[in-house]
Amino acid sequence: MPVDGSPENPFAFSPDDIARLEAIRAALLDPSPRRIGMLDQWGLADTYEVQAEIAEYREFPIIMEDGTRIDVGLSMPRRLAPGQTCPAIVMPAPLNDLGRLAYFGTIPRWTLGGYAVLGYSQRGLARSEGEIQVAGPQDIADGVEILNWLTALEGVDANRIGCFGASYGAGTSLLLAAEDSRVKAVAGASAWGDLFASLFENGTRHIKAFEALVALFREERCSAEFQKIIRKIRDHVIDDEVREFARLRSPMRHLETYNERELPVLMTTYWHETIFSVPAVIDLFTRLRGPKSLLVQIGDHGNGELPGLFGAVSKPTEMTYRWMDHHLGGSAGDGATPQFGIRSEYMHNLLSDLTHPDWAGYVLPAQRFHLGAVPGGEQDAPMTQGQPQPGWTRSVQPAGPDTGIVVAPKLIQTGLKERAGLPHVYRTAEIKRDVAAVWTTAPLERPMRVQGDLEARVTVKPQTNNATFVAYLLDCDPATGRAAIITHAPYTLTDQQAATVTFRLQPAHYVLAKGRQLQLVIDSYDPFFVDDDTMPSALEITSPQGNESYIDIPLAPLP
Repeated sequence: MPVDGSPENPFAFSPDDIARLEAIRAALLDPSPRRIGMLDQWGLADTYEVQAEIAEYREFPIIMEDGTRIDVGLSMPRRLAPGQTCPAIVMPAPLNDLGRLAYFGTIPRWTLGGYAVLGYSQRGLARSEGEIQVAGPQDIADGVEILNWLTALEGVDANRIGCFGASYGAGTSLLLAAEDSRVKAVAGASAWGDLFASLFENGTRHIKAFEALVALFREERCSAEFQKIIRKIRDHVIDDEVREFARLRSPMRHLETYNERELPVLMTTYWHETIFSVPAVIDLFTRLRGPKSLLVQIGDHGNGELPGLFGAVSKPTEMTYRWMDHHLGGSAGDGATPQFGIRSEYMHNLLSDLTHPDWAGYVLPAQRFHLGAVPGGEQDAPMTQGQPQPGWTRSVQPAGPDTGIVVAPKLIQTGLKERAGLPHVYRTAEIKRDVAAVWTTAPLERPMRVQGDLEARVTVKPQTNNATFVAYLLDCDPATGRAAIITHAPYTLTDQQAATVTFRLQPAHYVLAKGRQLQLVIDSYDPFFVDDDTMPSALEITSPQGNESYIDIPLAPLP
């Protein structure tokens, strides 16, 4: 949810959103009738009038040990009795030019729930000084200093501190919670679990997402260490220094700490998340032993929580209020017990709401579909259950940007349309068969659901030593040739002439109507993963005896 204002920025707030946040800030700092009255145009005047009556808001810098000034906003309850204390919520900013202002819509809910609220922009971000460290050790040390300052305030209960953040703030919150035991509960919306897996999936750079994030960070504000990592990733130099940079910034690194403390952790992600690895978030969630909750929604990074950050209702923020109330003793939520385990929506039903106790109970048993040879006179091959299909070879020529299929035409915005019930349409007849291999099932005899983990195995022989291919699973309507994407995954072969590879696709929860077909497409180019300097390679995809090609899909009839 960063903001830039340019149409090229996939995270951009609208001008009205920016004006609303700035008006809220003015009313918080000066709760005069005139300032609060300005919020009438958004229907917020009553909300912030109550906020001003029960809490005092102020802004100031907290000076770090090295002299860096970190920009902070603090809301404190006005009517604490002598000796009375309140829980506190600390909110590191998401990645945007407004920094902590992005959370302004949540402050009245926290305040009415009896919380002290401290939002801050990490160093180098928005109004904070210093260089951007990307949730590195210096950022976490800053967070500890901010907690020291906060817990020294009269009225703040040092034993009831929670951290909440979205995106960049989610990662910072999880890492700070691991470092400082004063954090008793954490919630991260659009969180990451393993930063390296997010940058480098199956040996493949997520270059489009990476460059979008770098543009938001602004390279001139980044530390020398981060600028060096940027250059290496652009040059496809993925060495130990890059791995260590990512490891230090990965919550998965702190799994033992979370489990020793049985830290309550809430995380949210999306089925078509294009910024941070969904399998890595699920892996972290599955291995946590304390109280935990995972929400998986329709859409892409930041889509679901944005209304809640602006003060409306959203599943991520409502779950967060309940989560913190339960573990810290406030009353910002609706009084309901928080949901533990898995909560999810399925594509493309925004009103769907399913719960499961854990990921093992969530996933359906895998059904194996074998990839076959192209029948005579046909252009596509069958994808069938039953016996393996060895002995065929399919050639895929070097692809370009007009293959007819991509992971997402636009970062973030494609997922946002999915949330509105408008998934991107792929016209399967326009997928160029010389640069893509296609396998298709028979029409489904009844409605089915895909739910859980997917895995594929293929034997690939590229013409070059280093080659990338991308697999897409589609829901195709044979009557119209129109399809929607279910899931995908890239894979990069390095210094190999031929290899049999088994790889995970992104997990999915997707309902298929009767008569639809599952369609697997494999090509060698997608602008999401490769840049202008990447040369697509011709591929031979084969199915040798004993290593037959297949895709495992968690598929079952719809109840």
